[in-house]
Amino acid sequence: FFFRDWFYLCVEKTLLNPTNLKAETDKKVVFLTARVHPGESPASFVCQGILDFLLSQHPVARVLRDHVVFKIVPMLNPDGVYLGNYRCSLMGFDLNRHWQDPSPWAHPTLHAVKQLIVGMNEDQKVSLEFYIDIHAHSTMMNGFMYGNVFEEEERVQRQAVFPRLLCHNAPDFSFSSTSFNRDVVKAGTGRRFLGGLLDDTSYCYTLEVSFYSFVVAGSTVPVPYTEDA
Repeated sequence: FFFRDWFYLCVEKTLLNPTNLKAETDKKVVFLTARVHPGESPASFVCQGILDFLLSQHPVARVLRDHVVFKIVPMLNPDGVYLGNYRCSLMGFDLNRHWQDPSPWAHPTLHAVKQLIVGMNEDQKVSLEFYIDIHAHSTMMNGFMYGNVFEEEERVQRQAVFPRLLCHNAPDFSFSSTSFNRDVVKAGTGRRFLGGLLDDTSYCYTLEVSFYSFVVAGSTVPVPYTEDA
């Protein structure tokens, strides 16, 4: 139930074959990416935790594997991570502002992932439910999400279901810190661009987790994020 492959080369050729990436037609698809901003290392811990859980024998993980295909790109900016950059790529670009028209030369990993997601969206046999981009936040506590703004009330309500479920099941997730916006400066982000491109049944989120700590409901004491916490 697990397959790993490279699907593109980044500028320094430290990465990424569109083979065997097509979703099983009887399962829904969740697409996750992380580390588009190389300095946000907590995103890798979250992504690793997701992988560890999905590959475990936990009953919930087994049910998820039976019904959902998870496409996970754990490091969208490997050159930036390798070089120790905080926000930009090898060539100095903030990749999370170039989703509208990524260059195969300047933003190769972004270009490849966008092509893959667009292809899945155009395939009538693929049901792409969620796109989730994992980040880390340096000034806010807890985990929270950014979502999009829609005109249709039904879509607004349906989009809020997933973060509400996270808040109900994860003590460190804050729905009160979750926001839905169409800030113009975020137009080139994965969450904003794909949210306007994908079908109405697909929902796109940015998942943020604090660099430092979380506060559980009913308490004022910050709990540092550690392996045990």
